[in-house]
Amino acid sequence: MSQTQEASVTPLFAADDVINQLATITADTKVGALRTHRSEVARYAEGSYYALFEPDDFGNVSRIDRDLIALRVAALTESHPLITWHQERLRHAGVAEAVLTAVKSNPHAAQLSLRQQALLSHVDRLTNAPATATAAHIAKLTAVGLTPRDIVVISQLTAFLSFQLRTLVGLRVLAEEE
Repeated sequence: MSQTQEASVTPLFAADDVINQLATITADTKVGALRTHRSEVARYAEGSYYALFEPDDFGNVSRIDRDLIALRVAALTESHPLITWHQERLRHAGVAEAVLTAVKSNPHAAQLSLRQQALLSHVDRLTNAPATATAAHIAKLTAVGLTPRDIVVISQLTAFLSFQLRTLVGLRVLAEEE
């Protein structure tokens, strides 16, 4: 499927609010009421999710690449809701179980292309030690065909996932206090 065709596909798991789904928040709880009260925050977070995971123009970072990145971040941070969410999106897209397993446990596995290995290595670095990224690391990404725009998208995805993870943890703590 071409990138133009891919962009026109109906978003997978389209929903009113991804964070509410991931955190299993309903409107009849105190946390649900809090999120409703601050609806602009939820709206902007949701907009960011769709801008990053369902953009009009995927560029050279496909929907599958984006979910592979998210699955890797989820595995590194042991976020089970995000692991489940992105695994299901990837399964729905036809990604093999061997690839999913490799993304979660060994981003240098033979089941992954050299491009995927480079991309996931960079995601590991951004997730675990972002200050250690150097021009040489960026050169590895360009060597596998990623453009500066693509590298920015990968960084934005990783940063958004960090925000999403922190939000989920915070909402979980608030829900436990109810």
